[in-house]
Amino acid sequence: MRRILGLAALGLAMTSASGAALAGKDLDAVKARGTLVCGVAAGGIAGFMMVDSQGKWTGLDVDICRATAAAIFGDSEKVKYVPLSGQTRFTALQAGEVDLLSNNSTWTLTRDTALGLDFVGVTYYDGQGFMVPKKLGVKSAKEMNGASICVPSGSTTELNVADYFRTMKMTFKPVIIEDADQIRAAFFSGRCDVYTGDKARLYATRAANTAKPDDYEILPEIISKEPLAPAVRHGDSQFADIVRWSQYAMIEAEEYGITSKNVDEMLKSDNPTIKRILGVTPGMGKALGVDERWVYAIVKQVGNYGEAFDRNLGPGTPLKIDRGLNKLWSQGGLQYAPPIR
Repeated sequence: MRRILGLAALGLAMTSASGAALAGKDLDAVKARGTLVCGVAAGGIAGFMMVDSQGKWTGLDVDICRATAAAIFGDSEKVKYVPLSGQTRFTALQAGEVDLLSNNSTWTLTRDTALGLDFVGVTYYDGQGFMVPKKLGVKSAKEMNGASICVPSGSTTELNVADYFRTMKMTFKPVIIEDADQIRAAFFSGRCDVYTGDKARLYATRAANTAKPDDYEILPEIISKEPLAPAVRHGDSQFADIVRWSQYAMIEAEEYGITSKNVDEMLKSDNPTIKRILGVTPGMGKALGVDERWVYAIVKQVGNYGEAFDRNLGPGTPLKIDRGLNKLWSQGGLQYAPPIR
């Protein structure tokens, strides 16, 4: 009996130690600082993260940072944005230079494990494709044997394109460039025949060439799965939960028809799920360690997922990207949030 009690005490001690290790050290640092530090892509990606002449950042990935700040502080503007290159983004997160990485990073097994990161939910389901000048007359990626291809360094893109050409028994000449602006300049100047990357990045790159966007064609092939997701460091499960559920809250709000324009009226809803989501019925905020009106703050200040998508990427923007896989699950897409209950 004494041995059993000893083992039980040891188990409790280990559980306590583990719990202490996972206590909100990163969240505490964010709160003490009064600002969320969010890593975005150097050079920007139209529709996902771009900075204007006044230094204001906008885009779908930026909205995830804003939603997280709204949940923590009740203020979506309490965010500092740090531009990071493809090669430095993960080391910056590991080193604590940023709290959250929200910059079109693909969720992979090795990044999730070997790099000591937690990916907290897919912001945008994408796949790698190819863009070519229409004057080349290329209609399929299968016609690109021997082509020179602009490839962003420090990304899964390099491996994917090598695997694709090897599988198709074709050759290509890689032109590897780190900076996004330099890649665009190289492609539009004719330094390479093809630009490859996530299709969302291709749409953004084409839109960036405002003079002649219609001179370029995005080919139909998709050669990879690219679930683009925010990432945080291992070690603070509470902070990871807040980032994860801030994103889920935007999806859940869209599913229940809660928008930035009607959220005040929705506070009067008799629907028990809506009351729970918006904190009229308390409990969800306490469970997450934030204010009970955390979802209200997110939707009021940032909008639901559909609003963010349409504002940054949809038909009314230069990108004109269809929702596709990023429709709600109830509309044939993959965006699906666990219940807030």
